[in-house]
Amino acid sequence: MNMAGIPLKSEAGKFSTGRYVAVNGWKVFAKACGIFAIALTYAPLIWLAVMSFSSRPLSGVPYPLSLEHYRALTRNPAWLEPFASSIIIGALVAIVCMILATAVGRAIPRARRPGGLVLFAIIPLFVPGMSMGAALFIAFRTVLDLKLGYWAVFFGHVVWALPFSLMMVLVIAVRFDYRLLEAAEDLGASSWRRFWDVEFPILRPGIVGAGLFGFLLSFNEILRSTFLRGTEATMPVWNWMMAASQQSQVPIIFSLATIVLFATLPILGGFFWLLFVKLDKD
Repeated sequence: MNMAGIPLKSEAGKFSTGRYVAVNGWKVFAKACGIFAIALTYAPLIWLAVMSFSSRPLSGVPYPLSLEHYRALTRNPAWLEPFASSIIIGALVAIVCMILATAVGRAIPRARRPGGLVLFAIIPLFVPGMSMGAALFIAFRTVLDLKLGYWAVFFGHVVWALPFSLMMVLVIAVRFDYRLLEAAEDLGASSWRRFWDVEFPILRPGIVGAGLFGFLLSFNEILRSTFLRGTEATMPVWNWMMAASQQSQVPIIFSLATIVLFATLPILGGFFWLLFVKLDKD
């Protein structure tokens, strides 16, 4: 306040107001970036679904609408075996990744030097798929003289998906309070009861996320599968062969991709709701 009794605006007030405006500006920018990212993700999926009903999907014009390609898909059962194979392999990869990621993810934070173990475990993330596929092909076919097939594809998918699954478990495991296990042990709980009643409920989001990552990465994997499949074909490999060999098969692939999309998204959405909303409330 000056000599005339008029309050003066402090420098701190100016700084506070400027900082408030800057924070609001960043919020608007962040919101715009988020909306753009969501649109960039979902707009092509919506357009794919629309074009799958077009009689001329390769022209980019959605009209006239037609079910011709869906009918052609039902008359061509060649995709059923690769689709079923991808589902089965993906489910097995998910189960193995959940078990291995949980076992390793629980052990790493208790190790004397966990940093080196984490680095060693996630190195496959940085190996190109073509290089890993070629290396596994040489190991299985040339060195061990084994016949390639679905089993080799399964092994290659586990090698690819396990580091991702491990990271999902480690995100939660490194923040786990082991005093809870000590308290349960003092109360007489066995090692299994300590894991099931104390550890598992806390690690559950990471474990389930590990399984989902394992399944999705396996279901969509093509580079390693190309080297390891032998004479078999998974769904991505079959789609690639159809798109590369005959352009007329591309509209059928659009229809098949739309069916897979609308079948998996509600299932995964419901599963995540059950896991992170319903179970947490209970």
